[in-house]
Amino acid sequence: MRTLGRAWRLWMLALCACSIVAQPALAQPASQTIKLIFPLAPGSNGDGLARLLADRLQTRLGQPVVVENRAGGASRVGLTNVKNAAPDGTTLLVTQMGPMTLFPSVYKTLDYDPATDFAPVSQIARFDFALAVSEQVPAKTPAELIAWLKANPDKATIGAPGSGGLPHFFGMMIGRAAGVAMTHVPYKGTAPAISDLLGNQIPMMLALASDFAELQRSGKVRVIATSDSERSSGMPDVPTFKESGLDLVGTGWYGVYAPAGTPPAIVARLNTEIVAIMTSPDIRERVTALALRPTGTSAEELRAIQQADLAKWAPIVKASGFVID
Repeated sequence: MRTLGRAWRLWMLALCACSIVAQPALAQPASQTIKLIFPLAPGSNGDGLARLLADRLQTRLGQPVVVENRAGGASRVGLTNVKNAAPDGTTLLVTQMGPMTLFPSVYKTLDYDPATDFAPVSQIARFDFALAVSEQVPAKTPAELIAWLKANPDKATIGAPGSGGLPHFFGMMIGRAAGVAMTHVPYKGTAPAISDLLGNQIPMMLALASDFAELQRSGKVRVIATSDSERSSGMPDVPTFKESGLDLVGTGWYGVYAPAGTPPAIVARLNTEIVAIMTSPDIRERVTALALRPTGTSAEELRAIQQADLAKWAPIVKASGFVID
C-alpha cells in the first residue's frame, strides 16, 4: 500500500508538470496589471478592439488588464513606451499596421526599429478601404475610372484623411495603375474630406470602407471598389479592385506586440489566449460590428505579414516622394 501511495503521488506530480509545460505561466504575479498600450486617442474602432481584447484577457488570465491610450507623434510615443518596457508580458502594444510597415519608409529617422524592438504576438483584425467618387466623375468601375483619369489627367486628385497612411499611398497606387501622377489632398479627419467630396470639391476620396457604408446605402456617394482581397462585409455589393481586374490590394490590420526579449514561453501563452479570444463566436460578432475582420494568427504569421507589407509598400512610398523629417 505504501508503494502504491508513493506511485500515485509521483504520477500526480508528473501530470501537474505536464500541465505546466503545456500552458506556460506569465512571468509576473497574478495580481500585477497587464497594460495594453494603444498609441492613438480613445474612440476609434481600434480603441474599441483593444478594450474588447483587454476584457477577455483579464478573464482568461485571471489578472487585471487595462488599456492605456498613449497618443502622440503619430503613434510613435506609444511604440517607444512599449519598446522601453520590461520584457515580462506586463506591457503589450496594440497597433495599426502603419507604424510597423509604412513609417520606416515615411520617416527619415525613427526612434524604434519595427523588426528588432518588438516581438510579434498575433494579428487580431484586418480592415479595408473604399474609393468613392463625386458626381463629376462618370466612372462606375475601376476600369472606367482609369480611362477617365487618362483622359483627364488634370483631375487626378484624391482626398484622404491625413498623410503618410495607407489611404494616401493606396491612392498613389491607383495613379500608377492609370499611368497618371495622382495629387494627394490630406484632410484633418474623414468628415471634412467627405464634405468636400459631396460638394464636388474633390473628384475622389479614399477612406475606411465603414466610413462610406451608410452614405453608399443612402445613395449620397458612389463607391466603386474596396481595397481588400475579399468584399467588405459592410458593402457586399461593391466589388474589390482585384475582382474588377486590377491587381490592387491594400489591407490594413491591427496586431499585438510585446517588447523585444520577451521570453518565448510568455509570447506563446499570450498568443494561445489571444487566438482563443479572437476566434470565439461572440467576439467575432462584436469585432465585425466595429467594421473589422477578426483574425487571430500565430506570432510567426504576424511576423511574415509585417515583413511582406514592409517590402510591398516601401517602393510605393519612395515613388511618392513623401518623406517626413
